[in-house]
Amino acid sequence: MRFVFVHGTGVRRERFDELFRLVSAGLLKRFPGAEVEPCYWGDEFGATLSAGGASVPGTTPMAPADIDDDPETAEWLLLLTDPFCELRVLAEIGTGADDGGFGLPGVQSAGEAVGDRLRGLPRDLDPGDKLAVLLRETGLADGYGYALDAVAYSEEFHDACLAAEDDAVAAELVLLTSRAVVAVMLAEARDTTLCTGDERDQIVDVLSDRLGGTGRGVVTGTLGVLFKLAQRMTTQAARDRWRGDFTHEKASEVGDILRYQSRGEPLRAHLEQVIGRSTEPPVVIGHSLGGIALVDTLALAAVRQPPLPVRLLVTVGSQAPFLHELGALAGLRPGAALPASFPDWLNVYDPMDLLAYLAEPVFAGDRRITDHEVRSRQPFPVSHSAYWRLDPVFDRIAEALR
Repeated sequence: MRFVFVHGTGVRRERFDELFRLVSAGLLKRFPGAEVEPCYWGDEFGATLSAGGASVPGTTPMAPADIDDDPETAEWLLLLTDPFCELRVLAEIGTGADDGGFGLPGVQSAGEAVGDRLRGLPRDLDPGDKLAVLLRETGLADGYGYALDAVAYSEEFHDACLAAEDDAVAAELVLLTSRAVVAVMLAEARDTTLCTGDERDQIVDVLSDRLGGTGRGVVTGTLGVLFKLAQRMTTQAARDRWRGDFTHEKASEVGDILRYQSRGEPLRAHLEQVIGRSTEPPVVIGHSLGGIALVDTLALAAVRQPPLPVRLLVTVGSQAPFLHELGALAGLRPGAALPASFPDWLNVYDPMDLLAYLAEPVFAGDRRITDHEVRSRQPFPVSHSAYWRLDPVFDRIAEALR
């Protein structure tokens, strides 16, 4: 069996190699002996800022996330926006023993002990260390030392340590400190990380254990205070934090889409060549913009004779259905049905991925199309890249091929 993987917007060589490694591993685990071919197009067909970004004022708003029905995602989106918010709240409400603000002379408080443990954690981990493995696999390893120092020497952490005067509040401090460290790493890495919610929680647990705590089992008053704030404020706060670099530092992510929309023919011709040289009908997998280009390519080819031989189209976190609703797909007229020769289509989406859309309702009644929901338990934009760490994605592809 042959698979072809087409990457999405903003991806360049180093990032593609990492994604392709994950996709290949997930497919070969379920299809030993299969051929998995990379289709990298970022350098040749992707966008660049020819004037160095001179046109960008840094005020491009992002779309809001639907977080009302997912409190955990709301909390973590708030943490990505402000990694120190929970520590700040704990410092205000978390005072433990009622001693009038004076500890015993010469006796270290429980919070100060947590501070010492955080500052004492090794910045360089042994490659075989459980935490080191987790950080490598999620793409967070490079930011680990920075995140430890950013939290350990922050004013928010200092104040929270002073407020944690007894063991109960110190236990809460341990958990919130671990979450803050992970939030700093995720905020710095943004969508370059490949981290699911389960992996994020594992990292929090390991850090909590090394800080002398009990991990996520602690029920904290701080989290209750912040949940309502997260529901009300996170969406706007995230837009404010990210709007500048959304178009400047990450210009290729937007630029690739705009360039494809105006000059997509060369990429579609390249995809036709890759698909056409297969000795058997391949399974084509497209992430994000890669899915748009594949839908266009296959739709245009399906009206010709013979059409491109494809066994299954898989789109993951793709905007193709939304663009068709807008009448903006090159391969289909606005409102048109899929051509008769179009292959079966599996569309995988995460509800927390703002760039993922449903296909079944758009092409109502077309039995070739199946939407499949997965959940990384990560907020956007991390959710847009987390698919390739989720076994259910590959399991569902295998099911479709059976």
